[in-house]
Amino acid sequence: MELVLLVIPGCPNSGTAKELFDTALGLEGITNAVEVREITTQDQAERYDFHGSPSFSLDGTDLFASAAAPAVACRVYPTASGLAGQPEIDELRRAIRAALPAPAPNARA
Repeated sequence: MELVLLVIPGCPNSGTAKELFDTALGLEGITNAVEVREITTQDQAERYDFHGSPSFSLDGTDLFASAAAPAVACRVYPTASGLAGQPEIDELRRAIRAALPAPAPNARA
């Protein structure tokens, strides 16, 4: 499982987003390390389908789909208290669970 936090240099939410991602993953029982990847060019933004910093990715899929064009920019997330620079932990946990492969059904003889 590839876990990546995509950020732009100087993003004010990068440090707390990494902590948030690690915490949410831990609460879901996932202990894999998160790679932090800096996006510095528009070419990289397009290659990684990057819609702003911070972006949370599991196996190459952004956990929060966006219709915005890829860009080297900051990102905002809707939260219960308005727009914020990162999602709330419960929303991130739901997104992680939704992105995980379904467990295989038990085989019965």
